[in-house]
Amino acid sequence: MAFFKKLKSDIEGKQSPKKKKKKEPEKKDDWRQSKGQLAADIYETDSEFCILAPIAGVDQEDIDVFVENNMLVIKGERKEPEEKKEKKYFYRECYWGAFARQVILPEDVNSQKIKASFKKGVLSVSMPKKQEASKKVSVKLE
Repeated sequence: MAFFKKLKSDIEGKQSPKKKKKKEPEKKDDWRQSKGQLAADIYETDSEFCILAPIAGVDQEDIDVFVENNMLVIKGERKEPEEKKEKKYFYRECYWGAFARQVILPEDVNSQKIKASFKKGVLSVSMPKKQEASKKVSVKLE
């Protein structure tokens, strides 16, 4: 019976009295306060590190990509398309609101040459590796 009560409260968007948490006001200026987590694929090639992140329902102007303290930060906000008070959800899986993702930059990333593009709802970030001088040292034979 408890399962059905839980399911009903989930469908109605209500929390049980035991689990209610006091909602703290969100600061829009600080990306660390973002509630949503952005899914991303992060991989490496011979010449760069790459991030691919699907960000559906967001305009390019609502996405911010920057480097702070050796960390690449992607933040934005997904705005709910319509605001009707009389909705009765069966499932609520879509996240609406502020989101952010932080990726610690590897030491060999050239952070001055990071590039990002946003096409068809997918953010692509290219982080070139630093070009290291050859570490080959000649040793003279005697």
